[in-house]
Amino acid sequence: MAARGHELSVEFDIADSVTEEAVERFRPDLLLAPFLKRAIPASVWSVLPCFVVHPGVPGDRGPSALDWAIRRGEKSWGVTVLQAEAEMDAGPVWASATFAMRPAAKASLYRNEVTEAAVRAVLQAVERLTAGDFVPQRVPGVAHPLMRQADRKIDWKTQSTAEILACLHAADGFPGVADELFDSPCHLFDAHPESELRGAPGELLARRETAVCRATVDGAVWIGHVKRPGRIKLPTALAFPEAALLPEKPLAGWDKAAHPTWQDIAWEAADGVGFLSFNFYNGAMSTAQCRRLTEAFRWATTQPVRVIVLRGGADFWSNGIHLNVIESADSPPDESWANINAIDDLAEAILRCTTQLTVAAVGANAGAGGCFLARACDQVWARDGVMLNPHYKNMGNLFGSEFWTYLLPPRVGADGAAAIMRHRLPMSAAEAVRLGFYDACLPAPGFTVDVARRAAELAHAPDFVSQLADKVARRAADEAVKPLAQYREEELAAMRRNFYGFDPSYHVARYHFVEKSPHSWTPRHLARHRDLDWKIPA
Repeated sequence: MAARGHELSVEFDIADSVTEEAVERFRPDLLLAPFLKRAIPASVWSVLPCFVVHPGVPGDRGPSALDWAIRRGEKSWGVTVLQAEAEMDAGPVWASATFAMRPAAKASLYRNEVTEAAVRAVLQAVERLTAGDFVPQRVPGVAHPLMRQADRKIDWKTQSTAEILACLHAADGFPGVADELFDSPCHLFDAHPESELRGAPGELLARRETAVCRATVDGAVWIGHVKRPGRIKLPTALAFPEAALLPEKPLAGWDKAAHPTWQDIAWEAADGVGFLSFNFYNGAMSTAQCRRLTEAFRWATTQPVRVIVLRGGADFWSNGIHLNVIESADSPPDESWANINAIDDLAEAILRCTTQLTVAAVGANAGAGGCFLARACDQVWARDGVMLNPHYKNMGNLFGSEFWTYLLPPRVGADGAAAIMRHRLPMSAAEAVRLGFYDACLPAPGFTVDVARRAAELAHAPDFVSQLADKVARRAADEAVKPLAQYREEELAAMRRNFYGFDPSYHVARYHFVEKSPHSWTPRHLARHRDLDWKIPA
């Protein structure tokens, strides 16, 4: 919106009085509610156009729109922008956009298809409002109830793998499916089908890394994450130590073609290019995951490929260290230290690669250390529409590592680097390229195919050998000026103070993040209308 000339300010939905005050201070022409959990007060919508973004097709109403669509097996779905009124989701429609549904978790659909459709619909709605000649129409519809746990209940004795996955997918992200593991209640998340293992329906069959496998009537599913009562969401085997008694079913290597089953790190190769995917839940990378990925990358450098493409995951490329695992550790400072060193090891392995050219194909959002882990590659190609948060300050003023002090200033300048790290604002893929932080912004449609084509061209370029030699020479020159070890030592010295120092800001911020504590105020870098020098625009 800002890029289109609109003036924006943000206020979190904390209380009606806070919303009313924000409207009074900012005097907006439009209030946009992109993720509404409760009704906008009549004192606001009666005097100001208020657009609500609803994750359903025109006429669909109710708080569990996408949940029901997944359970019904809808082949296509949509997003509607409607005007707020007294009755929820019943106001006149200003715009809508549709998308094809895929068999995926609700959270994944939200982050991809729903978000992209919402952007299209919101832009159209704002254009119509600005033009002033569009008359929104009411659409008759049906209000669906809130989906409750009784509606989500799984019967492991009778339901098929597909039916169980639909239940789990419709609840992923929030609220999960209430169930039991090891005779203890919990909510299940992060499910994947298993094509080889079999057992009595409902039986726990095996574990792989931190996931456990449970049999269905016609197959099995992997359960990657759970939330036990009164605790935070965690990888299943960490939440249930009993999982260690299950037989382990590790994969021999990372080759995807050799393993037609669930794996979080996978390798594919074609036409001189190797593709390394790491599909970690919510983009969080624990110490163990970083170490396994470092091992996989080092193995990839021994393969007969000229280019290595790091794909990240389907929903996030990477969001850096795993705050939930850190919070649950016996010593969060020690686990924080182990985790940041493990991700630094991975970044350093990428930076020191002399046998291939490396590419980060950022097809999904990235945050904090994940943004700089991508920048450790020789080239970074981001999908148009991807959002980046290349800063650490929101997590209790973390200094950050992943060699950002080496990677960022040469590309955006010292002042640009300071601004990015200080302002704590999201950055689009296009903006990252414009600033010089990333190298290319590729169209969203066909992104995967485009990456493969460009990577193959890079691998077969007539000057590939000289490109690789130039890369090695630049790294040697940089090392002579200031070794990577010194950048790392300086960053980690600051991080050590964050983890072990007298200021508990990082630990407090991490606690509230993983506990999903309700916001009590809107950060001032978002709420511009609360600046001391704020003046209502003419």
